[in-house]
Amino acid sequence: MYIVIFITVSNKKEAKRIASGLIRNKLAACVNIALKIESFFWWQGKPDKAKEMLLIAKSKKQNFNKIIKLVKSLHSYEVPEIIALPVAAGYKPYLKWIDESLKS
Repeated sequence: MYIVIFITVSNKKEAKRIASGLIRNKLAACVNIALKIESFFWWQGKPDKAKEMLLIAKSKKQNFNKIIKLVKSLHSYEVPEIIALPVAAGYKPYLKWIDESLKS
């Protein structure tokens, strides 16, 4: 199963470090970095907000536990957002490219 993973980070350096790690380790076929998002959330019992960046990674479900481990090792947050959504459908040549990109 193909998945799209959302990972929020605090700055561009961290975003690039995590994106590069996912690609180098063949855990993601592609990682997009969306700059300058504003997040509103609950933290330690009260509302909070932060300027962040969003990584959008394309991968396969079988890689998710390894993705979590790698992201946690490189991430500055105590509880980083690492969530995966299933891909319901996709352009077949793109999905084939994901498969080829993740081969060892």
